[in-house]
Amino acid sequence: MIQLQEIHTKKEMKQFVTFPFSLYKNNPYWVPPIIVDEMESFDKTKNPVFEHAIARFFVAKKNNKIVGRVAAIINKYETEKQGIKKMRFGWFDVIDDVEVTKALIDKVIEIGKEHNLSYVEGPVGFSNLDKTGVLTEGFDHIGTMITWYNHPYYKDHLEQLGFIQEKEYVESKFPFPRKNMEKYIKASNLIQKRYNLTPLNFTKSKDIMPYVDEMFELFSQSYAKLSTFVPISDAQVAYFKKKYINFINPEFIKFVVDENHKIIAFAIIMPSFSEAMQKAKGKLFPFGIFHLLKARKKPKNVTFYLIGVHPDYQNKGVTAIIFDLFFNTLKDKNIQDCIRTPELANNDAIRKIWKNFGSETIKRRKTYKLDI
Repeated sequence: MIQLQEIHTKKEMKQFVTFPFSLYKNNPYWVPPIIVDEMESFDKTKNPVFEHAIARFFVAKKNNKIVGRVAAIINKYETEKQGIKKMRFGWFDVIDDVEVTKALIDKVIEIGKEHNLSYVEGPVGFSNLDKTGVLTEGFDHIGTMITWYNHPYYKDHLEQLGFIQEKEYVESKFPFPRKNMEKYIKASNLIQKRYNLTPLNFTKSKDIMPYVDEMFELFSQSYAKLSTFVPISDAQVAYFKKKYINFINPEFIKFVVDENHKIIAFAIIMPSFSEAMQKAKGKLFPFGIFHLLKARKKPKNVTFYLIGVHPDYQNKGVTAIIFDLFFNTLKDKNIQDCIRTPELANNDAIRKIWKNFGSETIKRRKTYKLDI
């Protein structure tokens, strides 16, 4: 018999967070989260996302053993201001038993109906900065710290329960381009002169901080037209700034400013922490932090985390400046591969940015929708 338990205490939340550690034990492709970090993101007193979101957390049990989990999420900005009557679900993990999936999803549907919502979509997080999608291809590629990994049967469970595909995302990689960058260098110089633009490089995190609020304003302008977009609040920006900016290598953050010193483009890449997080096994101390710091200092691969260009400068080749900046930063660091984070499969603009890099699609993932 399947029993659902709602999470209320810190001890219960730790069980919610650590369930995937047993589900994916010895899986060489799953990347565990840092447990304390994951728990903090679900703490309503610490994460400002809860100013605009409601979340309830559940585990499914059989014989008093956890066999599944899910977070039921309502983004109030989305439902109240955008008029999108979406019930979200995320942090979905389950054994290969469709009845367990049904019990968890039925609870999500129940909550959605209580709030007069029209459909369920997932797996998704609270906002655009969270993980998204069920992995449908690429199970034999290592995950990243900013994506979910899952067993192949997840999609089968959802489809058996009547869910249909809502959005598809692709993840790609390409070898670090050590040759044939001359055209980007030439284009970068030309575009800088044509539009009176200036690239900004950094060596210290403290020098980046004054730009972070403006960067997120540009992020909103760049992504506002996407169907997945939900605005990021000022409090969330402050939280992100405090929690992550200091950890990102300052050399891996690039800005392009106009003649008035306003940011018109930005990009953030991150070292691949996947192998380091596997070695850390969910814990920063006593040794996990050293694995992460080593990966930060001497990465083998890098992940393109965020890239944004002001609408007025899109299709004007500004990305050539960004590529030139990163090429100069990374060319002496023995980087092997560049990983692209999940991008909407129908996002033609982003595909054009990368068309000349010989990217290989390595993963696909989908969100699924069910009318309620």
